[in-house]
Amino acid sequence: MNSLATAFLVLAIVAFLGCIGLIVYIIRQNKKGESANKKATKIIAEAEDRSGKIIHTAQVEAKQTAYEMKQEAEKEIKERKSELAAQENKLNQRENSIERRDANLSEKEKIVDSKSNKLDNELKNLENKQKELQTKIDSIIVELEKVAKMSQEDAKKEVLDRVKEKMDHEITAYMKKRTEQAEEECADKARNLIALATAKYAQDEITMHSVTTVQLPSDEMKGRIIGREGRNIRTIEQLLGVDLIIDDTPETITVSSFNPIRREIAKRTLEYLMKDGRIQPSRIEEFAKKAAEEMNEQIHKAGQEAAFKLGLPHISNELLDYVGRLKFRTSYGQNAYDHSMDVAYLAGIMAAELGLDQIAAKRAGLLHDIGKAIDYEVDGTHVQLGGRLAKKFGEPDVVVNAIESHHGDTESKYVIATLVAAADTLSAARPGARSETLETYVQRIEQLEKICTSYPGVNKAFAMQSGREVRVMVVPEEINDDAAFKMAHDIKERIENEVTYPGEIKINVIREYRASETAK
Repeated sequence: MNSLATAFLVLAIVAFLGCIGLIVYIIRQNKKGESANKKATKIIAEAEDRSGKIIHTAQVEAKQTAYEMKQEAEKEIKERKSELAAQENKLNQRENSIERRDANLSEKEKIVDSKSNKLDNELKNLENKQKELQTKIDSIIVELEKVAKMSQEDAKKEVLDRVKEKMDHEITAYMKKRTEQAEEECADKARNLIALATAKYAQDEITMHSVTTVQLPSDEMKGRIIGREGRNIRTIEQLLGVDLIIDDTPETITVSSFNPIRREIAKRTLEYLMKDGRIQPSRIEEFAKKAAEEMNEQIHKAGQEAAFKLGLPHISNELLDYVGRLKFRTSYGQNAYDHSMDVAYLAGIMAAELGLDQIAAKRAGLLHDIGKAIDYEVDGTHVQLGGRLAKKFGEPDVVVNAIESHHGDTESKYVIATLVAAADTLSAARPGARSETLETYVQRIEQLEKICTSYPGVNKAFAMQSGREVRVMVVPEEINDDAAFKMAHDIKERIENEVTYPGEIKINVIREYRASETAK
């Protein structure tokens, strides 16, 4: 019994301890659940706080992006407006030009109508005279048949021969009279026409010699060069003294200025800016200064090289700088620097052949067009300006006289001055020197001689003075004086209609009769 009681007691104790353990476990589990709930609540609160911050950050970034996109859109709209304004300005200029052309065409139509009416009246008069002439011819034929007992065909042939001979003489005399009358009456019209032609030709020359094109990597670069509200392009134009023409020509900007030095500096500045990529007023000023310094160095170096190649001592450095500026100056497509070098070489060679001072001749030849280095900046002809520069820098009298007389403005006092004028003509007039290729020049000369020799009675024909004069030698037994005049007129008409040529061409028909005998 004791052992059984003991066993029950042990079991009771074990059961009690188990209950106590179970109660402790349940209490602990409840505490853990409360702690987990607190942690979960804390995590949820932190998550809500983070999500709020993320949402706020996203909203701020969205607003920033929207603002930036709005700024970009406004910038693009301004650029588009600027381009549209430029195009509208260009269209307005074209419209004004078309209106002026319409006005000119209207005036020309009136002149043409007036001339047409005048020609109609002259044709009517000619028809009336022709009828009168035919009536007289018929009456003369009848009289000849009666008097000379000639047949109608013989009489008609005789009268027609006489009429033809008389008409040829009258036509030639009429042409001479009308030519002289036209020369006297149309002097004012000729001046107006020459002024108009000069104005049109000057426009072509300005376009050719006062603009420089700059190639761009892309059309997007145009907007960057213009800058915000046009500040970059205004800085360039004000700083460099040029005009930038930005039109619809793809990947091209045109630099316009009468000063070739400024155009070159502007071109180099733009090239530096495009390479650097940072196009803003401060960088523009920096690169413009750099380009100007490089330009001055290049000009000075070119002047020094010219003096060194020609072996000319003791020329002022400032005067050599003006020589270097000629490297960026052209005349009728010929580079003024190269032209001056040619004249110096030619004048030196001729002076050496004549036993004169070769150095002085080269010096005068190099400096003969020095005025062209500043004639686009200072009023006066390049001859006058060149003479002033030579006197300013103490050049000898022979050099000054060569500069002032190489175009015949003053009298040549020295033989060297005459040689410089001759060398200037040789350099400018040689084939291909000024905007004309050798092949075109030869073809034009051959065409002129071919036209002249195509007429009957022509013995020989020669194109002289680089195609500026044509001499036609005729057979005197076949061509009389009146026919020679008519031939010159006909050749002139054909040349004007068939040949393209610069300037004027003088036609000389030479009829020379020689009587010769040999004494034995």
